[in-house]
Amino acid sequence: MKIIWYGHSAFRVEISGATLLFDPFLTGNPSFPSSLSVEEVAKGVTHILLTHGHDDHIGDAVDVARQSGAQITSNFEIAMWAQSQGIENINPMGCGGTVDVGPFSVSLTQAHHSSSSLSGGWPPVYLGNPNGIIVQPKNEPPIYHMGDTDIFGDMALINELYEPKVGIVPIGDRFTMGARTAALACKRYFNFDVVVPCHYGTFPILDQNTEKFVEEMGGDAFRVASMESGGWIET
Repeated sequence: MKIIWYGHSAFRVEISGATLLFDPFLTGNPSFPSSLSVEEVAKGVTHILLTHGHDDHIGDAVDVARQSGAQITSNFEIAMWAQSQGIENINPMGCGGTVDVGPFSVSLTQAHHSSSSLSGGWPPVYLGNPNGIIVQPKNEPPIYHMGDTDIFGDMALINELYEPKVGIVPIGDRFTMGARTAALACKRYFNFDVVVPCHYGTFPILDQNTEKFVEEMGGDAFRVASMESGGWIET
């Protein structure tokens, strides 16, 4: 499994038989590598997975889907919104559901946040409840992209049900968990082999680096895979 970070919450995850793109906020993302283009990122993508409808998460999803033919998996409202933009290859889901798409299964969990788009101006367009996403590849470790969320006690049930080994965890504070809360969530509720922090450093109002998070992780800091935007890890 190869995980590439494009800044904010945008990730490319390459597994056997599929290439996934999570929350592809690329255009307008200050932390998206200037050496890359949306067209380059879109190459080879088979599935686009969206945690919620904020513009810094749905981002370039429609453009990437048009270029690559990738399937968009998301909650019902986002899937219908994508269809209204001309995307037919959609996989609408709801919280708690699991769908087998061949190389992996995907499940939506709850997340404590909100979900709407301002791309058409005010008022915002409601795009369903926010979610976390569990990806369970056939022969590789399960991944949990938490989306934008606060800590919640039912994370313990998510761990029990899906046993994720790779956690993609927001740490930037203000709109999501900050360092202390995110570290508590990882240590109390999960048995991650790898923790990939995200949703930081993109805008000045967010925490700018992973230093506080790594400190709060304490004896589990060795599990944290801090990357520069455009960087990658293999698990």
